[in-house]
Amino acid sequence: MMSLLAACMMCVGQQAMCEMNNQPNSILQPVALDSTAGLVAYYPSLGGGMDLVCGTMPAVIDRRVAMCVEGAFTHVRMTRFEHTNIDGDHVSGGVRYTGARCKDNSGAFIFYQVDGRPVWRFVRGDYNAALDEAASHGGMGFGQALIVFDSERIEPLWRKGWHFYRALCEKDGRLCVVDSAEPVEYHEFVERLMRYGVRHALYLDMGSGWNYSWWRDAQGTVHEIHPWIEKCKYCTNWVTFYR
Repeated sequence: MMSLLAACMMCVGQQAMCEMNNQPNSILQPVALDSTAGLVAYYPSLGGGMDLVCGTMPAVIDRRVAMCVEGAFTHVRMTRFEHTNIDGDHVSGGVRYTGARCKDNSGAFIFYQVDGRPVWRFVRGDYNAALDEAASHGGMGFGQALIVFDSERIEPLWRKGWHFYRALCEKDGRLCVVDSAEPVEYHEFVERLMRYGVRHALYLDMGSGWNYSWWRDAQGTVHEIHPWIEKCKYCTNWVTFYR
């Protein structure tokens, strides 16, 4: 495993909160990769924080961005953007917005900074208070389907099918975006996450067009993920990591 950050962890009840101290090489290495066990894990630098960017996908010419991937579900296909078309209430740029109701949102993720230190939390069940917390600290947050919480697989499995899958995860006190290396059955993706040793995993929206994403290497070169897929004009939000 390539190391970017030294981590310290604090867990509170059913919600896991982490604070991490950046190492100098996080500036040089915006994203570190780990390919193992049929997965590709991306470990973005948290030096510049995170946000849920809504409406327009971050541009590759924005060199502040280390990585961006689709986050919450989009409710319906609309050619115009509305926050109410994102499934679940969410926080973007420190502002809380009302989203569409979504029965599949069994958890959430929030992120903010305290005195320059990144703080995050994976939440199981009701996440209204967590979103308020994120907004009060100028952070971000969104709801999604929870896959793993406190190293336990969430049952029953909420979906099935043979696809590329992706999750926002915490492993060994570090945040990462984890993709299946190839199309797999959903239950196999979950098994691979468990074998990889993630403590928490929250689903990230995929599907044709929604899975188009990108990350930046130490030289500033942008690498597209699923580059053969045309960017979908109906996408609404992106989990964005900054250098």
